[in-house]
Amino acid sequence: MEQYFTRWLPAIAKTAVAKAAIAKTVIANSAVAKTPNRKAALTVAGVAALGGLAFGPTAIAAPVTSGPHAGAVEAIDLATGKKTATVESGLTTGSDKVPAKPDRPSKDQLIPHGVEGAQSRIPLDDAQVANAKAIVKAAKETGVGERGAVIGVATSLQESKLYNLGHLGDYNDHDSEGLFQQRPSSGWGTPEQVTDPDYASKAFFNALKNVGGWHDLPLTAAAQTVQVSAFPYAYAQWEEQAADIVQQLW
Repeated sequence: MEQYFTRWLPAIAKTAVAKAAIAKTVIANSAVAKTPNRKAALTVAGVAALGGLAFGPTAIAAPVTSGPHAGAVEAIDLATGKKTATVESGLTTGSDKVPAKPDRPSKDQLIPHGVEGAQSRIPLDDAQVANAKAIVKAAKETGVGERGAVIGVATSLQESKLYNLGHLGDYNDHDSEGLFQQRPSSGWGTPEQVTDPDYASKAFFNALKNVGGWHDLPLTAAAQTVQVSAFPYAYAQWEEQAADIVQQLW
């Protein structure tokens, strides 16, 4: 276990919530990615295959390949304290446990086509909730509505687990960064821009609006057309939790 963890140990930015959970295991190897006038970006070395890479604002689907790299997912779970310190909230439990307010969108609006396959769910800390709020806010401002917000949150859950990740370092052969793992070299913006949650979210939604009939597509098809991920079907597993998050934050 020690050998495995050392292999994948990333450097995680200190946040009010993550600091206490991380300090016991990774303080000797942690570092803060300081960025002015925005949320600190988390720099995670060796998590290149966390959930697929956003190659650029295009509408060409990638070939079908296997699922996300299990080692990378395990690494970020360990580094962010998910194995020892979970945070249950209205954003991580099902809607049967946390009733939606009357003015919130219904599940039929949020998941009009039904979920595809088995669903995944993770607990969220304050940093993740703040990033989810930024995505929902951008969805409203760009006019993609509650369905677009679900697609955006689900995409970020897959790409970065709703963490604002900085450059992945020498272990990553691409320059993917931020909530959506967007690549500056592919035209998504500068590193500073793609690690700004508001900019990154709006860039994703503006690209989504260029996908013909995106509102009527299954979530994984809509997300994949924008992201061109190596793992095109991985987004579907987060649709239910994304809908719960949007329903509570809308």
